Amino acid sequence: MQEKIMENIKILVTLQEAEQEIIRLTAVLAEFEKEKKKISLELFEFEDGLNKEKERLHQVESLYRESENEIQVLLERIKKSNEHLRNVKTNKEYQALKREIDDNTKRKISIEDELFGYAEKKEEIEGIVEELEKDFIQLTERIKSEKNDIDKTSQDDSALLGEFKAKKKDIGENLDPVIFEQFKKIANMHDGEAVAQGKNEVCMGCFMNIPPQLFIELQRGDRLIMCPQCSRFLFFNEGENNTV
Repeated sequence: MQEKIMENIKILVTLQEAEQEIIRLTAVLAEFEKEKKKISLELFEFEDGLNKEKERLHQVESLYRESENEIQVLLERIKKSNEHLRNVKTNKEYQALKREIDDNTKRKISIEDELFGYAEKKEEIEGIVEELEKDFIQLTERIKSEKNDIDKTSQDDSALLGEFKAKKKDIGENLDPVIFEQFKKIANMHDGEAVAQGKNEVCMGCFMNIPPQLFIELQRGDRLIMCPQCSRFLFFNEGENNTV
């Protein structure tokens, strides 16, 4: 009986080692995914900033073209008004055309000033976009490289995770199904730690006292003992100093 209990304890300890590796590797892989999302977000935000500058450039270019077109329209109006001016027969018509020419000329000068401002703004934003595009190419290459490194490492850890899951399954097949189910339930409660040493009447998992009579039973090894506080499976190491 004691031999069977000791065998079960050894299996449980080995099972716990596999379970804790599974938990560790799962957490590591989750961190890898988190890091990939982080660097993807960095690229997305940079690209978003670049696109906003391109949109700003597009707006300035549109205003620039609109101003150019309006200047051409005004020049045509001024030209036609000057032609009509040579053919007027009354002073009233002459004065009206002169006012029209003056208004269009003033408007043209005002738009030319705006056009100069748009040209300067256009040149400024073009420089910003050019630099951002260069930086975006470099950032894209860096993030691609970082993702490749993460993928390579995560593939190794993912393969290792698969191995430990298979190992857990194989080990579990050597346990009584009821005990295996108990193990899984307890492991879920305690981050994979379902087995703890009982030492000096204390559970080394939760550090709570083990009742004296229960500790005596643990020392005898006649049956599997579980901590009454945390429910972990307990084992007793005869090679260490223990009190009864």
